[in-house]
Amino acid sequence: MALTITDECINCDVCEPECPNQAISMGEEHYVIDPGRCTECVGHFDEPQCVQVCPVSCIPIHPDFVEDRETLWQKYRRLQAAKEAAKATGVAG
Repeated sequence: MALTITDECINCDVCEPECPNQAISMGEEHYVIDPGRCTECVGHFDEPQCVQVCPVSCIPIHPDFVEDRETLWQKYRRLQAAKEAAKATGVAG
């Protein structure tokens, strides 16, 4: 499951640096989560770090991107492989 950030976001800047997949960025009005990069921290942590640090609890599961744990593991492995390939070629990942 990918997570999403709702309109209740206060742009406090605490979630973005906590994301190990660089899935969080500033959107037009508030922070957003890229569902293609969000693994709910599977592969990195036991719990989603953005949810843990959010002071207003505005990060629920994205209803359009419901994924099981195995799918999240596959996404994690794909992202890690891309990161390693970028590192090997000297391209920022």
